[in-house]
Amino acid sequence: MMQTENIRIGPKGLGGFLTVPDEARGLIIFAHGSGSSRHSSRNAYAARSFEQLGFATLLFDLLTEEEAGDRRNVFNIALLANRVVLAVDWARQQTRLKGLPVGVFGASTGGGAALAAAATSPHIRAIVSRGGRPDLAGDTLPHVRVPSLLVVGGNDRDVLALNEAAAARMVCEHRISIVPDAGHLFEEPGTLDKVLALSGSWFLKYLAPAMPETIPLPLVDREEAGVFLARALAGHNFKAPVIYALPRGGVPVARPIANALKAPLDILMVRKIGVPWQPEVAAASVVDGESAEIVTNDPVMRATGLDAKKIADLAKPELKEIERRRRLYLPGKIPVRAEGRTAILVDDGIATGTSMKAAILAIRKRQPAKIVVAVPVAAPVALHAIGAMVDDTVVLAAPSRFEAVGKYYQEFHQLSDEEVIELLRQQPHGEE
Repeated sequence: MMQTENIRIGPKGLGGFLTVPDEARGLIIFAHGSGSSRHSSRNAYAARSFEQLGFATLLFDLLTEEEAGDRRNVFNIALLANRVVLAVDWARQQTRLKGLPVGVFGASTGGGAALAAAATSPHIRAIVSRGGRPDLAGDTLPHVRVPSLLVVGGNDRDVLALNEAAAARMVCEHRISIVPDAGHLFEEPGTLDKVLALSGSWFLKYLAPAMPETIPLPLVDREEAGVFLARALAGHNFKAPVIYALPRGGVPVARPIANALKAPLDILMVRKIGVPWQPEVAAASVVDGESAEIVTNDPVMRATGLDAKKIADLAKPELKEIERRRRLYLPGKIPVRAEGRTAILVDDGIATGTSMKAAILAIRKRQPAKIVVAVPVAAPVALHAIGAMVDDTVVLAAPSRFEAVGKYYQEFHQLSDEEVIELLRQQPHGEE
């Protein structure tokens, strides 16, 4: 269980709360804005969200109580930035935090301080500004070199204009994300969760890739895996997304994603063609469509002596099973069109990648605008090969010594047809 501890930073003893998950994948330091502190319930809520994604969090006060009493200090961006750098340097001295990539989550004046700190510290890897004042970073803005996300409420028009002016001076990778119907503090229902989804996705992208195997494993079950993936995907701006699950195991992972993105959920019927004397080893996969698509695992075929004719014979009963399942799972339903949309392919994990490759080839024939693969766990070699076939991959963990997919779940039962049917009935957006 994660424990939060009180810490003190620097000669002035700046107070902070540090929470470190097991095998943390990065550290997110909070740069509070004017009138806020480490005791803010809003910041605590944000920290818990980041911790669920596997990040350590540090909430600390940039000013002492005496300093905070002088309002000039609240807007002294140079001072606040120095305090952020002080916290970064402190973290690098701690054994359990050493080596973790660092991101800074700033709000209000803390957004400007975070950017100014990133302009001077080589140890900050990503910035998120929530309703921040990046304009206060002033002449340091062109010197920021790390990916920076500026999140602004759609109703916070004055601050939005200031963010746009600041962004125009930035030469690093950056993006302004507007949360519709939100004010400066994101107090409207659901708006803070949207901020955290955008922020979590940003930090996952820029802090986690160097160490993708560090998400806490095993996952509880497929549903939890789907919730984590949904958070990672929610920050992306997908064009009319449609979720394609690889049944059976991919369906419970895909359901939370479809709910979060308010996207229709369909299935891609892919069946593994196993080696006859070792069925768990995939020699090929077959997927339904206008014509059956067979993708072979060439190394396995060479090692086992299987040829194309034998694979075609082995595919026949799998095609019959595909037809049976589609009639059972989606009786009378027309497949959701992928043309011009973002097709997100979901499974409960990737070992050899043969089934996912077949799914990618099949969905490409439907002419989507973009293909994204989203899975909780994947073997690094298979992930590399699949990544070359699609526009983007979102993976929570890629353990270097990959075992069977089921090893990364506490609960990994064989789903029944009834369970799959029930999950497919739950369309989140009234879309068939």
